Amino acid sequence: MQHWKHITHYAGLDWATDHHDIVVVDQQGRIKLTQRIAHSAEGWNLLQAKLSQLGNVAVAVENNHGLAVEQLLSHDLETYPVNPKCAQRYRERKSPSGVKNDQLDAWSLADALRLDGHGWKRLVADDPLVGELRLLTRDEVNLIEQRTAFTNQLIAALRDYYPAAVEAFEDWTLPAAWAFVERFPTPQALVKAGKRAWEKFLHAHKLCRPETYQHRLEIFARADQFAGTTAVTAARSLLATSLAVMLRTVNLQLEKYRERIQTVFSQHPEHHIFASLPGIGPKLGPRLMAELGSDRERFDSAQSLQCFAGTAPVTIQSGKFSKCIMRRACQLRLRAAVHLWANLSRSSCPWAQVYYRAHRAKGQSHACALRCLGQRWLKILWKMWQTRKPYDADFHARNQQQHGSWVLKLEPSSADKTV
Repeated sequence: MQHWKHITHYAGLDWATDHHDIVVVDQQGRIKLTQRIAHSAEGWNLLQAKLSQLGNVAVAVENNHGLAVEQLLSHDLETYPVNPKCAQRYRERKSPSGVKNDQLDAWSLADALRLDGHGWKRLVADDPLVGELRLLTRDEVNLIEQRTAFTNQLIAALRDYYPAAVEAFEDWTLPAAWAFVERFPTPQALVKAGKRAWEKFLHAHKLCRPETYQHRLEIFARADQFAGTTAVTAARSLLATSLAVMLRTVNLQLEKYRERIQTVFSQHPEHHIFASLPGIGPKLGPRLMAELGSDRERFDSAQSLQCFAGTAPVTIQSGKFSKCIMRRACQLRLRAAVHLWANLSRSSCPWAQVYYRAHRAKGQSHACALRCLGQRWLKILWKMWQTRKPYDADFHARNQQQHGSWVLKLEPSSADKTV
C-alpha cells in the first residue's frame, strides 16, 4: 500500500496485433493522455517517452503474457494483468449501452486500475528458465492434443475403408500402427503382400506377443472380405497415409520437446522440489514448476493456489440457500496437470490412495475424488514451494499423527500390510 501511494497516473492498454491503444488518467480520473502506437520498436519507445513525462505510471492490460506484456516489463512499467471477464464487466460499467471501441476499453482498464488497483497483484517477470519452461510445456501439450486429433482422424478414415486395420491394432498412438498404414495402405495391398510380409513386419516392429500374433495374422488374411468401395478406398487411403506421416512427424517433434524440457528443468536450482513429489514423473514436474513460476508472492496462501488450479469449489450462498459447484474460472493447464498428478500419486503414496477411496465411498465420481486429492496435494506443494524444501514422506506422516488426521484411521497398519 505504501508503494501504491506513489503512483500518480494509471494507464490502460488495449492491445492488438499491429497496434495498441493507451489511455492514461490521473488520481482524480481525468484523462491525461490518449495515444495509439504501432507494435514496433519505434512505437514502444514513443510510449516510453510519453509516459516518462507523467511521473509514476501503473499499467493495466487484459493479458499476462505475450510480446506486449514483455515490452511493458522491459520498459520497467508496473504492469497489472486483468482477467478478461473482469475487463468486460469494467467496460460494461463505463458503457451500459454496449458501445465498444479500443479507446473505451483502454479507458475502462485505466479507471479500474485507479479505483481497484490497490488490491491487484503486480505482474513480476519470471526468471528465464521458468519462462522458457512454461512455453515449452504448454507447446508440448498443444502438440499432444494435435497428435490426438490426427489419431482420431486416422481411425475415422480407416473405419470407412479398412476395418481390419482398426481391429488389428488397439493403440493407435504407437508408431508401429502408423507404419502399418504406410506399409499396407489398403486391404487389397495387405492381402496381396502375403503371410511372409506380414510376419516380417510384425517381427521388425516387435509385435510378436503370443496372445496377439496369430489373431493379427487371421485378421490380415480376411482384410479384403469387408472393406470400402474402390472409390472410398482410393480417397481414404491417401488421407490415412498422410495422417500417418504427420503423426510420425509430430511424435518426432514431441521427443525433441521432451529432451529440451528435461534439460531446462534439470538446470533450474529448485527442480528437486517438484521432482520429489510422489507419482510426479518426468512430464508433470516441469509442468507444475512452469505454472507456479518463481514469484513467491504470487500466491499468498495455499487457498489462492487451489483456486488458481481449480481444485477449490465455488460456494453460492443467498439467505438459507447454499451450494458448492466446480470452479470453472481457473488455469486449465495447471488443473489438468494436478488431475494427472493426483491420479498417479495413488500408486506410490499410501495415504493418497486411502484419501481417494474415502471420497469414492462417499459416492463421489472418480474426477471429483481426484479433485479433492489434488486440493490436498496443492496445500502440501504450496508449503514446499514457500519453504523451498522437497517432499518428505516421514515428515508428512509425523504431521498427520500430530494433528490427528482422519486419514490415519483409514490407512491400514503395517501389520495389515504384511498379511
